[in-house]
Amino acid sequence: MRKIGVIVIALVVVATGTAIARGQDERPRSPAGRSATQISGHYYDGQLGFVGGQWIEISYGRPIRRGRDIFSPDDFVEHLNDGAPVWRAGANVSTRLLNDVALEFGGTVVPAGEYTVFIELAREEWTFIVSTYQAIRPGAEQGDEPALFGAFDYTPDRDILRIPMDLDTLPHRYDQLRWEFVDITPSGGRLALIWDDQMASVPFMVPDSTTSER
Repeated sequence: MRKIGVIVIALVVVATGTAIARGQDERPRSPAGRSATQISGHYYDGQLGFVGGQWIEISYGRPIRRGRDIFSPDDFVEHLNDGAPVWRAGANVSTRLLNDVALEFGGTVVPAGEYTVFIELAREEWTFIVSTYQAIRPGAEQGDEPALFGAFDYTPDRDILRIPMDLDTLPHRYDQLRWEFVDITPSGGRLALIWDDQMASVPFMVPDSTTSER
């Protein structure tokens, strides 16, 4: 009986280890990410800040470095594009921008709505792209609007904005990609992608005559 008990315990340990390993394997290699801010506002509260502002949100997949040197290799553009003509500016899904208020980037106004975001990579210059393609969400059916997953099948004919990004080398290496809203004021700020030791950003502002369209 003692021998049988030892065998049973061993089987339980093996099964538990297998379940843990399976659970780790089932975790997404690039978890979903989301960053949001509110801009402007109807009045200022000393504790809450500007209240009643309009939402700006960006959602994306968050790849992890896992010890890789992301941007130094000569073929980093081909690696990140993964067969697509541009980078999806994240991983897996298309990067989505949802803005409840019109935003102005470099003199071009992006009306309130939902858009896809891409980056055209090069060694010395990155280009921020806003497109009218609709992102296909996992498990969702493609609708009537031109839609795509990631950056595959991307074409520039639906671009409404292309603007050079400011590139900064950071003092630390950030392991997981993220989009952030930086230096936000009631009238504008910067939208920034941060990964490894690089930050690529674009300034934006809210046009004075803007009203929410959603």
